[in-house]
Amino acid sequence: MGKIHIMDELLSNKIAAGEVVERCMNVVKELVENSIDAKSTEIKIEVEQAGTKLIRVTDNGIGMDKEDAVLCFALHATSKIKTSDDLFNIGTLGFRGEALASIGSVSEITLKTSDGITGTEVKVVGGKIEEVNESDLRKGTTIEVKNLFFNTPARLKHLKSFYTELASITDYVNKISLTHPEIKITLISDNNVVLNTDGSNNLLKNIKCIYGVEVAKRMVEIEAENEDYKISGYISLPEVHRSNKNGMITLVNNRVVRNIELNRTINDSYHSYKPDNRYPIVVLNIEVDPTLVDVNIHPTKMDVKFSKFEELNDLVRETIEKKLKNINLIPNIEAKEREHKKVETFTLNFNINEEETKYEKQEELLTEEPLVINNDLIISEKLKEEEQELVTEKMPLMYPIGEVHGTYIICQNDTGMYIIDQHAAKERINYEICLDKLSNPNNDKIDMIVPTTIEYSNNEYIILKENFDMLEEMNFKIEPFGINSIIVKAHPTWIPSGNEVEAIKKVIEMVIEKEKNFNLGRFRDHVAATMACKMSIKANDEITKEEMERLIEDLRKCKNPFNCPHGRPTIIYYSKEELEKLFKRSGF
Repeated sequence: MGKIHIMDELLSNKIAAGEVVERCMNVVKELVENSIDAKSTEIKIEVEQAGTKLIRVTDNGIGMDKEDAVLCFALHATSKIKTSDDLFNIGTLGFRGEALASIGSVSEITLKTSDGITGTEVKVVGGKIEEVNESDLRKGTTIEVKNLFFNTPARLKHLKSFYTELASITDYVNKISLTHPEIKITLISDNNVVLNTDGSNNLLKNIKCIYGVEVAKRMVEIEAENEDYKISGYISLPEVHRSNKNGMITLVNNRVVRNIELNRTINDSYHSYKPDNRYPIVVLNIEVDPTLVDVNIHPTKMDVKFSKFEELNDLVRETIEKKLKNINLIPNIEAKEREHKKVETFTLNFNINEEETKYEKQEELLTEEPLVINNDLIISEKLKEEEQELVTEKMPLMYPIGEVHGTYIICQNDTGMYIIDQHAAKERINYEICLDKLSNPNNDKIDMIVPTTIEYSNNEYIILKENFDMLEEMNFKIEPFGINSIIVKAHPTWIPSGNEVEAIKKVIEMVIEKEKNFNLGRFRDHVAATMACKMSIKANDEITKEEMERLIEDLRKCKNPFNCPHGRPTIIYYSKEELEKLFKRSGF
């Protein structure tokens, strides 16, 4: 007898479940996506014990008749695609026909559904249909998933803590609510409301529901398109950032997706506006012909590949960079007394280590008459309009009046008080000077009175020798000098005086370190930032009023006067009104 045989259907479903249903979140995802595909306008998600005991998804979609209600639990049963051509033109979230069969094989399911004509209830235990009965005619579908992984204890054992599982579910529901602001989505955990959107098709309101009003006020809208792609959504001001990439949400044709290269492009667009180890909050929807993307890479359907990715990459980068360049980014500090009130509603705070400052014109945004929906304060519709009216001029005129601790320059004008970090400001000035010289070399170099000899290991020397031409383009004069050694005879004029040898070594080290993933533009940027820091006045260095005025004038000429090259703010602002509040000269 041969050794090869056909697997039992239940066994094959359990194996498929290992790919489709790894965690409780995967069950929620598959059920919610089915509800969206069913044209629902309201979706209610209820979980108990982070979904291990119960997951219930209720929608008001088109529902199913009796035949479809039974057939939907069969493997590869789907209404989404019929031919192989459909795989290249996918317009629904689900299409593989694996989800319900996989979920049913490792849980106990009760399905109640109605198309408005007939009502059907189907009970499934461990992949077997136990009962099929008539049900009520409420149009839509309710699916209850109980005792997940009851028959696969090894998988149940490897689930994370309840908190971690609930956090994963919440993260997904947050993202899907941003994908579909036109759908009212409610998430309830153990009878506590975690998320409740209103379905008004206002993306900024949903951002507020998830991240809070302070973050929502610091989001700016973007929109652009080229021949192949159209992008739209919101990006955070540089002062709003997170310690992880979780807030960078990318959507393709209203599907939540993952693409490492795209996330890198978004983050790189903020380069020098924020610290490199922090990440912005972004909700970016990409509209594209379905034939240009492949979402059939993994059963979870979250990984995606793009055709013509370079065109998308350039569009995203250019759009974000242009938006950031055209906004006044001076943080506005607000004096505000916080009232400590007992909070009755259940909330989850997954990102609590935030350093946020106030933004210009926020007083008007805070005092604007709000909308009230379900006793929840929602951002006014005018918030979007106000964002468009933010001051687009660069640095306003200001006049220095003194210095604190040899570090902070105090300035004023008719509107309020400014505080400038003199080191950060000088870094920005020097950075743009160095970057301009690096990007536009003009053969300006200085011969060294005493040439410097530097020795490297054999592998480092091989890399360095391959990059001699690039160093010469940057106006270094470098020659081989014995075994694994070089001699530096001249250096570019932007190398800081008095610290030449250390600076030269630092530049060469960066060439060696970056060789594997070398990008000339980013390298020049890195060199410029490093050199700018070494050339700049330090904290506790007293400067004269004339030097303050010159520094402010030089800063005003910068392309981005608001941040040092490492992303720290150069200026913060206190309006006259906020100063009066601080000293109790006006009411709150």
